[in-house]
Amino acid sequence: MSIAQILKDAKAGMDKALDNAKREFSSVRSGKASPNMLDTIKVEAYGSLLPLNQVASVSAPEPRILLVTPFDKGQAKVIEKAIRESELGLDPAHQNGIIRVPLPSMTEQRRKELVKILHKLAEDGKIAVRHARTDARDKIKKLDGVSEDDKKHAEKELQKVHDDEIGRLEALLKAKEAEIMEV
Repeated sequence: MSIAQILKDAKAGMDKALDNAKREFSSVRSGKASPNMLDTIKVEAYGSLLPLNQVASVSAPEPRILLVTPFDKGQAKVIEKAIRESELGLDPAHQNGIIRVPLPSMTEQRRKELVKILHKLAEDGKIAVRHARTDARDKIKKLDGVSEDDKKHAEKELQKVHDDEIGRLEALLKAKEAEIMEV
């Protein structure tokens, strides 16, 4: 394996961690309804746990309401229960096979709780980025037939990629935090 391949793999791993953090951030509620708020919810369906978006469609017809339409109407009760029991603090109502999820207005305290959740998600993302860097650094150190100067140069390059990814994650965090704290 070459240094270039190791760096490429590390960058891909860091990008994946950043994408995952983005997805997690989008599930944290800001002031407006967004269909991807419910993406992290898992539903017990057909004998296994499935993401909500695989058993129902989610839309946001109004700024403070989500509509969840199960693909199989028989799953409506299970989906409603999964939404109610999630950490999102939502109170769905099931009617005629469609689940309406009104979004309560957010208090200052709730906004601060959501920001804490965001910071935890961001920290998880940073840890994943660091793991990708550590794995790559270990692979670089174990390379045979590569000069010490090339290894040092590769480690500096790796650190630069790491710092860029952490910076992008911080920027995402700041933007989402501002969106949540906006009244």
